[in-house]
Amino acid sequence: MIRDLVLKNRSYRRFYEDAPVDCQTLRELVDLARLSASAANKQPLRYMLSCTKEKNALIFPTLAWAAYLKDWNGPPAGERPSAYIVILADKEISANYNWDAGICSQSILLGAVERGLGGCIIASVNKPSLKQALSIPDKYEIVFVLALGKPKENVVIESVPPNGNIRYWRDAEETHHVPKRLLEDLIIG
Repeated sequence: MIRDLVLKNRSYRRFYEDAPVDCQTLRELVDLARLSASAANKQPLRYMLSCTKEKNALIFPTLAWAAYLKDWNGPPAGERPSAYIVILADKEISANYNWDAGICSQSILLGAVERGLGGCIIASVNKPSLKQALSIPDKYEIVFVLALGKPKENVVIESVPPNGNIRYWRDAEETHHVPKRLLEDLIIG
């Protein structure tokens, strides 16, 4: 069961923008993060939710999409996320929040997949612009933005080719290919 969720949990970058994700769903996904492990149980993360076209329009231009796809500037109108969760770290609680951010992001995305949604963890964010656009107080550090929605793309996992190239790519039919190393290559001893 968890393996199926992990296999379906890909980095989706194209969505059915007209398929809404309501704020209650976002709250339920953040609740999964709330219940997840936290380093020293300090729980320094905070979350800004966005499920309106107006707020989404403030977030979208601050994001960079798919660095390996050099000729693609992100999803066009109609294929953009219908919701976002901005993950913030309260620096007054802890300066060590990276572990929590990874754990909580994965919990949120697995919960999204369980609901028929998909998402992408975006770390390439113009933080000053986003901070200003959303009036984020200085005590918070922007960690990630999770883009969420109903996936519009097919993502497939394949083995890393003999040349060792791990870069994801898209074919002529817009299928997104993600090379993964073999299990035997990961386990040492």
